[in-house]
Amino acid sequence: MRLTLWTALIIFLLDQMSKWVVVHALNLRSVGEIIVAQPYLVFRMAWNEGVNFGLFSDYATLMRWVWVALAVGVSIWVVTWARKEGFSAIGNLSAGMLVGGALGNAVDRVVYGAVADFLNMSCCGFSNPYSFNVADIAIFAGAFGLILFTGEDKKRA
Repeated sequence: MRLTLWTALIIFLLDQMSKWVVVHALNLRSVGEIIVAQPYLVFRMAWNEGVNFGLFSDYATLMRWVWVALAVGVSIWVVTWARKEGFSAIGNLSAGMLVGGALGNAVDRVVYGAVADFLNMSCCGFSNPYSFNVADIAIFAGAFGLILFTGEDKKRA
């Protein structure tokens, strides 16, 4: 259980620190784009008022607080589930990644009114039009890990 909470805290801090550096210290919100290693890594500012790929952004004002409440509710549920089930180390790590990422994006919605996305990666002739952030990576990896590494037969793996 401690692993879940520590992982959540570390992911949350990494996410918030990376956003602060890019949005404020590098002033990406004014600059718009910083080429780091094109096309592999470009910092491209995007304010996501919806969910993945900007879905439901037409209802941003109303949905802002719904997404915050949902992130907090899912985080509480995942921590409770991890405690109750007694996940393996990788299950606890996955739960912590999901919780830390969800809370990181929730804080953005409270502070900025939208999620600060800035990572843009392309490769091999594919040009990715979307930006994402550290929290998004953690949410995806955490959810994937929970699917793969939890359940009755995987609990003690």
